[in-house]
Amino acid sequence: MPSPVNEPNAVADPRSPVRDEQPSAAAEALKPGPALCLSGGGYRAMVFHVGVLWRLNESGYLPRLDRISSVSGGSITAGVLALHWKALAFDNNKVSAAFQEQVVTPIRNLAGHTIDAKAIVGGIFLPGTVGEKVAAAYDRYLFQGATLQALPEGPPRFVINATNVQSGALWRFSQPYMADYRVGRVDHPTLPLATAVAASSAFPPVLSPVELDLEAGLVQPQQGCDLCREPFTTHVVLTDGGVYDNMGLETVWKRYQTVLVSDAGGKMQAEEEPEEDWAQHSLRILDLIDNQVRSLRKRQVIEAYKSRDRQGAYWGIRTNIADYQLADALPCPFARTLELANTPTRLKRMDAELQERLINWGYAVCDAAMRKHVDPNVAKPKGFPYARGV
Repeated sequence: MPSPVNEPNAVADPRSPVRDEQPSAAAEALKPGPALCLSGGGYRAMVFHVGVLWRLNESGYLPRLDRISSVSGGSITAGVLALHWKALAFDNNKVSAAFQEQVVTPIRNLAGHTIDAKAIVGGIFLPGTVGEKVAAAYDRYLFQGATLQALPEGPPRFVINATNVQSGALWRFSQPYMADYRVGRVDHPTLPLATAVAASSAFPPVLSPVELDLEAGLVQPQQGCDLCREPFTTHVVLTDGGVYDNMGLETVWKRYQTVLVSDAGGKMQAEEEPEEDWAQHSLRILDLIDNQVRSLRKRQVIEAYKSRDRQGAYWGIRTNIADYQLADALPCPFARTLELANTPTRLKRMDAELQERLINWGYAVCDAAMRKHVDPNVAKPKGFPYARGV
């Protein structure tokens, strides 16, 4: 007898990662987009994505985006872009002359400060959690008390993603609502933007978790949710969005035909003699699992482009720019860009030179990917944002 899940009108177990498409969803056409995904990777990702956005702005593509989905370090950059979106004042060519002032400067200012170590020490020896200390630092340097209601209604719709440790699903923060499909939805949330970004970038184990205490009745049920009850609706335990989806794909892949993916995530390194004690060995196994999931998602994206199931482009911090076979790509020696890709995943102070090299690299690889795979008519850039190159 076939499993009930395989019957057309059956409802799948909500705990299962495999879910039947509802007829209405299956018949719904994908939106043209484009949608942009910004991966995790600490300050490395935060600064690399600045270069990506810089090139998208110069090429006139930034205001054309319909959705920006982010996780972890990518959410820091997305949060700043979202907060200052209205001040960008795009001209008739869809280019903002205020981009450096509104986006680049505040992010580079944050990158000049170490906040993870201070938050850990403060979380151990002072009142409050590590996650609260990180959120306070984001608020001080970037968001100055802004809430999710300060984000644009869209387009683009900004979606900041965290992982719900209790439900095992994404917890999505946006201006219209925050939600977990298993727990429910809060419309027009007034949560501090700094808290949402801190939850999205709560790298385990040291910066995780970030906890939300919500009033009873605030979370409303939605179709299909099976955990819309206390304590799931009143005490929410969140960790880094990259635990569930390190490229921020989940909230765009089922909705958009054109998907742009900027991946500044890390790569697990080989070890000749892995540790055998239970703690370090367990961490190594978790890294293996994470690396495999990350590889499968990347493969899904690339294969969808090849099969024409999706349009768009993928670029990564570990990409060899020569692979694009673009004769006039900006000069980016692979050995130099691999050095940048191996920058540790930390919220640790970066000197000005490293910041500028990472921004230049994000700018250059985004340019090559966009001109090769999305729009060959985009004018070649005159040079790097910063003269030092990569």
